[in-house]
Amino acid sequence: MSKKHVVVQGATLKCQFSEDPQATDTLKVKSQQKHYANDKGGDKKLIATTKEIGQTLEKNTFGNCKMQPLGNSFKPCQTMIQQWSGSYEKVTLSNQGKMLIEDSKATCPFGGPDCIEITKHGQIAEISQQQIDNEDKELMQQICPLIFDELQDENVWS
Repeated sequence: MSKKHVVVQGATLKCQFSEDPQATDTLKVKSQQKHYANDKGGDKKLIATTKEIGQTLEKNTFGNCKMQPLGNSFKPCQTMIQQWSGSYEKVTLSNQGKMLIEDSKATCPFGGPDCIEITKHGQIAEISQQQIDNEDKELMQQICPLIFDELQDENVWS
């Protein structure tokens, strides 16, 4: 799993068979309420697993589906995830699911295997107090003096 991000609630997905290649939808983790990643408060970024099956997206659509022709147009997509591939197999969470990683793909009954991909894993970089405490204060003063001065003013660094 080196250099692969774990997928969390809020990840962005897209389908290769959407009539609009820019159409995306947002993943909602519904299979578990216990395991979080990239979340200091432990209440926003649930880890997505292979158990995110069915209608587990915010809008459950990617627009019109090119795999469902309808005269001069296409039927609206109704996303129904059947299974995931490319998960991190070395860890099983309490819901018996494997963690999804940024190159995991989903299967839809219309588009077939691996037609839905993850475009953004959902994690956001945040600086923790431990990272600040471990930094070389003189080096930080030289690299980013404005941020260092602000942190000094807030008594983050003693």
